[in-house]
Amino acid sequence: MADKRDYYEVMGVPRNATEDEIKKAYRKLAKQYHPDLNPGDKEAEAKFKEVNEAYEVLSDKDKRARYDQFGHAGVDAGFGGGAGGDPFSGDPFGGVDLGDIFSSFFGGGGFGGGRRQANPNAPRRGSDAETVLNISFEEAAKGCKKTITYARVESCPSCSGTGAEKGSQPKTCPQCNGTGQVRISQRTPFGVVQTSRGCDRCGGSGRIIENPCKNCGGTGRVKKQKTIEVTVPAGIDDEQVLNLGGQGNAGTNGGPSGDLHVYVNVRPHPIFERRGNDVWCEMPITFTQAALGAEVTVPTLDGRVSYQVHEGTQPGDVFKLRGKGIPQLGGRGRGDQYVRVTIEVPKNLSSKQKELLKEFDSSAEEKNYQKRKSFFDKLKDMFGE
Repeated sequence: MADKRDYYEVMGVPRNATEDEIKKAYRKLAKQYHPDLNPGDKEAEAKFKEVNEAYEVLSDKDKRARYDQFGHAGVDAGFGGGAGGDPFSGDPFGGVDLGDIFSSFFGGGGFGGGRRQANPNAPRRGSDAETVLNISFEEAAKGCKKTITYARVESCPSCSGTGAEKGSQPKTCPQCNGTGQVRISQRTPFGVVQTSRGCDRCGGSGRIIENPCKNCGGTGRVKKQKTIEVTVPAGIDDEQVLNLGGQGNAGTNGGPSGDLHVYVNVRPHPIFERRGNDVWCEMPITFTQAALGAEVTVPTLDGRVSYQVHEGTQPGDVFKLRGKGIPQLGGRGRGDQYVRVTIEVPKNLSSKQKELLKEFDSSAEEKNYQKRKSFFDKLKDMFGE
């Protein structure tokens, strides 16, 4: 544990970071070090694992609280349910339930409300799992099917989630009768009161496993790699999340599984840029094409199309290709494609080419250059020349 870096340092966030700030940092770092984007890079792979380990702790309120108080020891030692309850619960009253103390005086009203203890063997939904999916610009625009592999907690196949070795079953704890809680009497300045605390014999589970399953160590759960096919809808954007119901971590006591959150990272495109559902790109044309007009070939997400550039096109002019943008996510219609024109000035001219340009320039009239004429007219107004 001594050589582990601080989880907040790993995530690059302050210790008072919010859940959203931690989640945003995770998406950024997972994208940066993801093995798909760094093939064969062992250092990136190690950092990717380190980021996932840090996020697993800091995204869980209970684990984060233990980590903040006790560091790596608070989350690496497997605390939470041994004899005497959880030593990292942060309870300054040594396990005395103040709600029970006050309810004994006020008959269930007042402080604590005489709350009932939850059944430790009731079905509970599993927690959500998370993974990152990297796709290309075109895949995001048109939609695709991708195969992803991620880690999740599943019910142990050897013991069917009971935690007991095959052929045996967990037994009801005789000390708490399966409630996970025991009532004890304590002498206080107010007199003798009854309180409840976690059963130290079963660790609050209400069950005792005399012959633990060798595959899962008696937990009833194992961590496995799961591979599934994901349908990515057309029009999805960078950093959006796909939610797959029931593909998360297994529940306990027959409870349903959690969900899988797939964070989508869209790789930048060398030509196109997305703005909402519109696509933008810059296209260079020659001076002659701009001056005389020409039919040019324009790249789009659907392939190449022809477009007639009008005579006298200026640098920075923008033309629109209707319906050539990104499909509306979950709806109908598409955005447009906007093409900004850049005019490339030729280099490495031959002597003959230079003479022809000089001849053209000397024959051109001021009216041929509207912006230039306007600029010098303004100069004359400024300096009175």
